[in-house]
Amino acid sequence: MRSAASLGAAVCGLGVITGAFGAHALEARLTVDALGWWETAVQYHFVHGLGLLAAGVASRQVGGPWPARAAWGFLLGLLLFCGSLYAMALGGPRALGMITPIGGVAWILAWGCLALGYTHRTGAVDEQGE
Repeated sequence: MRSAASLGAAVCGLGVITGAFGAHALEARLTVDALGWWETAVQYHFVHGLGLLAAGVASRQVGGPWPARAAWGFLLGLLLFCGSLYAMALGGPRALGMITPIGGVAWILAWGCLALGYTHRTGAVDEQGE
């Protein structure tokens, strides 16, 4: 998934937009709980957008299947974790909160896949020639 780097950059840009939207358009309209969900979603959105960007870079640097698996995990986590929190903040049912941890698990697995990608390099040679 070599397009993960550009997708990660776009996701980070969207994170800035959702953060600004929450701070300027929603702050006076949301409850304290809902604003907290929004802010948590934005924070994790941005961090894992950077993870997606890193997976795209890793796919070029190390090759193999692990960076692509990481990219899919980051995307799934963004959809489930952030999506459920954004939806709840905007008035969706609180039952959506049951989906949020599944997104967190996807991210844990994605970071693990990224680590495995660098552990099982098939691409460029590192500084020590290994």
